[in-house]
Amino acid sequence: MDNKSAYFKTDIQSGVVVFLVALPLCLGIALASGAPLFAGVISGVIGGIVVGLLSHSQLSVTGPAAGLTAIVLAAISSLGSYETFLLAVVLAGVLQILLGIVKAGTISNYFPSNVIEGMLTAIGIIIILKQLPHAVGYDVDNEGDFFFIEKGTGHNTFSAIIDAINYFHFGAIIITLVSLTILIAFNKVAFLKNLKVVPGALVAVIAGVIINEVFKSTGSDLVISQEHLVNLPIPKSFDDFVGQFSRPDFSALLNPAVWIVAITIAVVASIETLLCIEAADKLDPLKRFTNTNRELFAQGAGNILSGLAGGIPMTSVIVRNSANINSGGRTKVATIAHGIFLLIAVLTIPTVLNKIPLACLAAILLMIGYKLASPSVFRHMWNNGKYQYVPFFATVVAVVFTDLLKGVGIGLVVSVFYILRANLKLAYFFEKEAHHEGETITIKLAQEVSFLNKAAIKQTLNHLPKNSKLVIDASDTFYIDHDVLQLIRDFLTIGSKDKNIQVSITGFKDEYKMEFAVQHVTSH
Repeated sequence: MDNKSAYFKTDIQSGVVVFLVALPLCLGIALASGAPLFAGVISGVIGGIVVGLLSHSQLSVTGPAAGLTAIVLAAISSLGSYETFLLAVVLAGVLQILLGIVKAGTISNYFPSNVIEGMLTAIGIIIILKQLPHAVGYDVDNEGDFFFIEKGTGHNTFSAIIDAINYFHFGAIIITLVSLTILIAFNKVAFLKNLKVVPGALVAVIAGVIINEVFKSTGSDLVISQEHLVNLPIPKSFDDFVGQFSRPDFSALLNPAVWIVAITIAVVASIETLLCIEAADKLDPLKRFTNTNRELFAQGAGNILSGLAGGIPMTSVIVRNSANINSGGRTKVATIAHGIFLLIAVLTIPTVLNKIPLACLAAILLMIGYKLASPSVFRHMWNNGKYQYVPFFATVVAVVFTDLLKGVGIGLVVSVFYILRANLKLAYFFEKEAHHEGETITIKLAQEVSFLNKAAIKQTLNHLPKNSKLVIDASDTFYIDHDVLQLIRDFLTIGSKDKNIQVSITGFKDEYKMEFAVQHVTSH
C-alpha cells in the first residue's frame, strides 16, 4: 500500500500549481460559454473539493471544461434564461449518477492507449499553440478556448499566432521569459529541484507580479494593463457577492428542451471524463487504476451541486490533470487542495489575483504542453510499430484540427480499422486448473490479441486468488497489442505483489521486451 502521508508536501505544492492554472481557465471557459464569470469559479471549487472527495481517482482534477463551451453557449441561448439552463445541469448530474449505477464507466477499458497517447500529445500541442499569443501579450483569444476554429471570430489557431506578431508587448515577453527561466531552473537545477518549500510555478507568478508592479511604479512603457491580467470579478459588498449565485428554475422541469440539453451534457461530459481518467491513469507514475463507474457518480454529484449553486457543468480536465501529475501530485489531496485554494483566494484576495499577468500563466502552460508533446513521445510511438504510430498520429492531427471528442473518434476509427484488417477473430483462452489458493492458473493467448481484449484480461488478473501460480502462455501468438503487453508488464512488476502471485511467462517474442518484467518478478 502507498504511504499517502509521504506525498502530503508535494501534493500541497501541486495543489498550488493546479490552482494557478485553473483560475484563468475557470474564468475563460465561463466567458467562452456565455455564462457569468463567477459560474466558472463555482464549478472549479465544487469540482476540486466535492468531486475530489467522492472520486476514486487519485490524480484527476475536475472543473469547467473547454469541450462543453459550445454546448453551454447554445443551450443558454436556446433555453431563454440562465436559470433554466442550470436546471439542465442538475438533471445532467442525475443522469451521470445513473450511468455510474449501470456501470457505463467500463467503456473506458476499450480506449486503446495509442489513441489516449495521441490525445495527450495533441492537447500538449494545442496548449503550446494557444498560449504563444498570450506569451507575447496578445490576449484577444480567451484562456478557455481550446478549439482550432476560434468561437465568435472565425479565426483559427494559426491565424491568431500570425496576428500576435503585430501585437508584441515587450513587457509581457520579458515576464514570459523570466517565468520560463524560473520554471526550467526548478526542473533542471539540482538545488531548486529538490527544494520542497515552494513550487517553481508560484515563484514564477510572484516574480511576474513584482516585475509588472516595478514597471507600473516607474511609469515604464513596458507596464502590462488590466486587460492582460487575470480578471476576477470583485464584489463591492456582501449582497453583490451573494448575487453572483443563481438558482435553477425548477418550473421548467417538464420542458422537453431542458431534458435534451441535460442528456447532451451528461453524455458529452461523461465521455470526456472517461477519456481524461484513462489518460490520467496512463500518466500515473504509480500505475493505479480508477473505478470509472465511481467517477461517473462523483461527476454527477458535482454537476448537481454546481447547477444548484449557479455553476457551469464540469468534467475531468486533461490540462489540470497534467499540471497535477507534472507538479508532483500523487494523491487526491492535491485535487482537494486546489479547490480549497481557489475558494479561499476568490473570497479573500481577488485584488491580488487580478495583478497576475496572463503571460506568467502562459509560461506555466507552455511547460505543461511541452511535457505532454515532447519529441520523446513521438520517438517512443514510432518505435512501437505501425499498429501504434498510425492511430497515434491520426489522433494527434484530428484533435489539433477539430476538438477532443471528434479527434478521439477519428483516432478510434483508424485504430479499429488497423486491428480488424489483420484480425478476423481475436480471443484469449483462460483455463483455471483449480479454484483455490496455491494451484496453477493458465492464461493461453490466442494467435492475435488486441486492445479489445484488454478489459477481459484485466478483469481476469484482478480476480486471481491470492498465493496462486500464474502461467501466461503466448506460444501460439504472433501479435499482441501494446495495451495488453503493458497490462501484463504492470501486473508482473506491481499487481502480482499485492496477492503474492508467482508469475511465469512463456512464448513471448523478443520484440515484446518482457525480459525486464520477468527479471523483476523472479528477483523479488
